[in-house]
Parts: sequence; structure tokens; C-alpha cells
Amino acid sequence: MHEADIKAIVVETLAEQERLHRDEIDTVVLKTVATILNSFGVEDEDKRELRADFQHLRRWRKSVEQAQSYTFKAVITVIATGFVGAVWLGVKVALGK
Repeated sequence: MHEADIKAIVVETLAEQERLHRDEIDTVVLKTVATILNSFGVEDEDKRELRADFQHLRRWRKSVEQAQSYTFKAVITVIATGFVGAVWLGVKVALGK
């Protein structure tokens, strides 16, 4: 056997071990996630309902963010209107004397 043949065999063996190791890790991760979800009361059959719940939460979050944006704009408008009104009253009083 030549040195290149030995290197090729070693590389192939290490690659196979890496694939097996990744498969083991994937299996452990899937089991861990399933166990954690089950501990929170989420069963495997509830995936469709869980997805719908997350979609509802996203819509609710976006509507709250939009309401906050409108509230901020309304507050700025009220402050600006009050300031302009005060300036107008000041000008009116100054010209009236």
C-alpha cells in the first residue's frame, strides 16, 4: 500500500465516524426538544394548533405595535397643536394691547 492509499482510507474512516456522530447528535437533539415540549404540555399531535397560536400571537403583537405607533403620533400632534395654540394666543394678546 502506498501512503496516498492509507491517507484516503483514514480520511474516509474519519468522515464516516463524523456522519455517525452527527446522526447521534441529531437524534439526541430531537429527543430533547420533544421532551421539553412535552413537559410544557405540547404534544406531537398539537403542531397545527401550536402554529395557529403563534400566528395569533404575532398578529396581536403587530397590532399592539401599530396601536403604540398611532398613540405616539397622536400625542405628538396634541403637543404640537397646544404649542401652536399657545403661540397664537400670545401673538393675539401682544397685538391686542
